[in-house]
Amino acid sequence: MNTFAIINIARQQLDLDEDTYRALLERVTGKSSLRQMSERERSSVVDELKRKGFRIRRSGKALPPSTKPYVRLIHALWTSCARYGVIETGSREALRAFCKRFIAHGVDAVAVDPDMLSYDQATPIIEALKRMEARGKALSRG
Repeated sequence: MNTFAIINIARQQLDLDEDTYRALLERVTGKSSLRQMSERERSSVVDELKRKGFRIRRSGKALPPSTKPYVRLIHALWTSCARYGVIETGSREALRAFCKRFIAHGVDAVAVDPDMLSYDQATPIIEALKRMEARGKALSRG
């Protein structure tokens, strides 16, 4: 994340009004505008905001990579298909919906996480993704 965004998030999190915010910028860097500052000066502002109580929060939780090679292949193929524009979004939710169409026939309430698939369940998904990726590669070549 860039320092502009971090500083603006910190400003909201610390509930700094305009005058207090500008005074902080002036005190730390001698400049009252982020646009006038160098990256190093903006980093100094971030450090000062952290000293005042700002904490960077991670959005979402990072999942560890699967130990199953076929699951990692599904994720890699899905990302590749997104890169080639074969699918609209490369999100995890979209991948789960894609897997659901192969596994949960007619069941609406079941979410199908690719990390929970057996090899037999993953094989048709992998083959479909390989075909989609090949179409994307062919289209990108022109």
